[in-house]
Amino acid sequence: MMLSRPTDGFRLAYDRHGDPAGSPVLLVHGWPGDRTDHAAVAARLAGLGHDVVVPDLRGFGQSDKHDRNPAECYGAPAQAASVAGLLDELGISAAVVGGYDIGARVGLQLAVDRPDLVRALVLTPPAPGAGRRVLAEEPIREFWYQPFHQLDLARELIDGDVGRARAYLKHFWSHWSGPDYTVEDERLDHLAAAYGAPGAFVASIGWYRAGSGMVARALAETEPDPADRLAIPTTFLWPEHDPLFPRAWSDRLDAFFSDVTVVPVPGAGHFVPVEAPAVFAETIAAVAP
Repeated sequence: MMLSRPTDGFRLAYDRHGDPAGSPVLLVHGWPGDRTDHAAVAARLAGLGHDVVVPDLRGFGQSDKHDRNPAECYGAPAQAASVAGLLDELGISAAVVGGYDIGARVGLQLAVDRPDLVRALVLTPPAPGAGRRVLAEEPIREFWYQPFHQLDLARELIDGDVGRARAYLKHFWSHWSGPDYTVEDERLDHLAAAYGAPGAFVASIGWYRAGSGMVARALAETEPDPADRLAIPTTFLWPEHDPLFPRAWSDRLDAFFSDVTVVPVPGAGHFVPVEAPAVFAETIAAVAP
């Protein structure tokens, strides 16, 4: 594990695998996870000779966690700024960026803010285009945790308590994953220790408190003019069993991207890098030089 130079006072913990002279890949994790979500993907890509950088985002894992205004420090622009700072520090440009969950949002923000750093995107949902469908009866039942994360009650019930953090995270890793995946106790113990440290859980939900969650983003989104669609080649790996993001929501991607492909991932749930690492790695390798 290494630490980046600070951006806005936040240092990112990161691992670097493979050949520093190889084609660069950046892997960005989601919630409720950390950089170890991509361990199997990184190992495969490193074995193919890629230069693979895997950070913890601000407020996650071993990266810095500061009690600051979430809207300024934990939303997509701030997270992307830290990732950009890390890539600049390492002298990396034109990387293939792979991300899932909030890592997908950070990857998209990075592509908008610093297109020089992004050669291609390989993402899992969330994706633009859901719109007000997010408020339908079935989806809104799944997104209950996002308004809960806005409450001080979230801090009072979970923050600083490893046991409660483990129980809370286990719900998501069990409910959001595919039918053939069972989260290992060792993985839950690792994540519970990371999220259960004092201040860690609140830092991790800074993303939602910044207004970057799916419901807030979907209701605020507007289609860009065709000339302003994201031109960077983008592939969405769309899992079969993710209860948060039905595959029907991929129908409007062409309104936001000028070069987009949707690849179904049979059998997988929300955690595609963990549940189907070979698919994730192979898709990245296919678009990397």
